Amino acid sequence: MMPWSKTLLLGMSLCAVTGVAQAKQVMCVFDLVGKSGDVFTLMKDYQLAAKNWGADIELRVGQNESVIAEDFKAGKCDAISVTGMRGRQFNDFTGSLDAIGAIPDLKLAVKIMQGLASPTFAKHMVYGKYEVVGVIPVGDAYLMVNDRNINTVAKAAGKKIAVLDYDEAQKIMVQQIGAQAVSADVTNFGAKFNNGQVDIIGAPAAVFKPLELHKGLGSKGAIVNYPILQVTGNIIIRPDKFPAGFGQKSRDWVKGQLPRAFGILGKMKADIPAKYWMQVPAADQPGYQKMMRESRIDLTKRGVYDKRMMKLLWQFRCKEDPKNFECSLQDENYKQS
Repeated sequence: MMPWSKTLLLGMSLCAVTGVAQAKQVMCVFDLVGKSGDVFTLMKDYQLAAKNWGADIELRVGQNESVIAEDFKAGKCDAISVTGMRGRQFNDFTGSLDAIGAIPDLKLAVKIMQGLASPTFAKHMVYGKYEVVGVIPVGDAYLMVNDRNINTVAKAAGKKIAVLDYDEAQKIMVQQIGAQAVSADVTNFGAKFNNGQVDIIGAPAAVFKPLELHKGLGSKGAIVNYPILQVTGNIIIRPDKFPAGFGQKSRDWVKGQLPRAFGILGKMKADIPAKYWMQVPAADQPGYQKMMRESRIDLTKRGVYDKRMMKLLWQFRCKEDPKNFECSLQDENYKQS
């Protein structure tokens, strides 16, 4: 009788072990377009790669980012792919990459993201019960206006600007320039611009075609060719649901995809007809930089942006352009608390 019970116990424990190993991890993916979108396509590649790191991921795509974030908190998703602004609630550090004016162009953004994938930053990727296992560029965000006469900050006063209702930074900045904030979400800000409910939006080139933003620009509108911030994407997991060491393997893989992403995003910008672009005179650019810098410092003081990330981005910018006026200033050289 005794060997029997031992065999039974062994069989049960083996089942338990294999059961754990075979449990699928549910990843909820936000893609504006749904299953035919670029993000979902990239996540299918990720799903395949993750098999090599011991994970069996089941992808679920959704077009409502707010619902995805809430499902993640509720434990209905073991992992998510969302925008950095939405991801900020799960990790302040990576969620501050899209701070206003903090990364002046996509090329530098890719360089920074490659750096952040290093094991040196692994401790900053874990925040409570969540871990950021990949940061992806979505591209420079540009201001799009329905009237090209809105060509200075002063002329934006009184105009209606779409702001993402969960992003404190946008609300504060719109207030500062005297414009009117109109609450929006990633899913409807394009429609609000296209049907004239708002005069100005900020958006990356990647959404120009899927959201048909040419409708909102009409014949008088323009895209201001001066990046205001970098839009990022985050892959975030609950590490307890994944094999040990998964996070670093994932970050390494994402790092390898960055040059490809850079090429795709460059093409998306190039595909926007030249007639829509409005250049910012070189003489006006330092003024914009100063204004964005002041906003960024103010928002960091208010606790919206993470000081560690702000210091790191300042160091990256000044390594890239040491002669820039901000490099002799110490405001963003935050002391580590």
